[in-house]
Amino acid sequence: MATDLVVAHIRQLIEAGEIAPGDKLPPERELATLIGVSRPSVRAGLQSLSAVGAVESRRGAGTFVSSGPPLLEGNPLSLFAALHGIGDSSVYETRRVLEIDLAGLAAKRATDEQLVMISDEVMEMLAARGEPQDFLVHDIRFHRAVAQAAGNPLLSAVMEMVAELFYDQRKKTVYRWRGADEASEQHRRIYQAIRSRDLERARAEMDDHLRWAERVQQQEILQGSGVAGRRGPGETEVD
Repeated sequence: MATDLVVAHIRQLIEAGEIAPGDKLPPERELATLIGVSRPSVRAGLQSLSAVGAVESRRGAGTFVSSGPPLLEGNPLSLFAALHGIGDSSVYETRRVLEIDLAGLAAKRATDEQLVMISDEVMEMLAARGEPQDFLVHDIRFHRAVAQAAGNPLLSAVMEMVAELFYDQRKKTVYRWRGADEASEQHRRIYQAIRSRDLERARAEMDDHLRWAERVQQQEILQGSGVAGRRGPGETEVD
């Protein structure tokens, strides 16, 4: 796939030492010419790299190599999930176990700089409400920023693996998603609780968000299977 060529090219640049954390990548047009793919393929490849923490997009500035730990070597949880048939419910249950506590720790430990990072991702989600794939990337980056703000590198690393697994599953149905407004508001409330140093509120807001998100994804799956087309009287799609 053309997207894979983009990912492989960026990886080669990193491994060869031609680009380092904090470096700005060439513009999309230049990358497309260099790799021999279309600009949409470049954009999709960069989105995939952003979702796993390898690069980060800064509005009005371009795309930069992330200073965090990218997951370019593959995620052992992906193979485990394939071998054991780990479904969406297990992924969300794992996320709740991890992220509720991470939100509480972030409310206790987040630095001013980390609060700005979390806030920036909320703003990026608001701006991307009409672009489901872009919204998903910023959604994942929001949760990654919360995990980093928790101040526990081991928990953050585990969260990275779970986030990648979630992204792999979520991108299959995100094009049917219609919950951007509600999700943006939920992320804003999580951020506000963390900024206010309200540990219990941060935990509760994260729990509410993850349970809602799981219900929405289940609805997407039903829509894809055609079950949603057989709704009964008074039933509506998830907004």
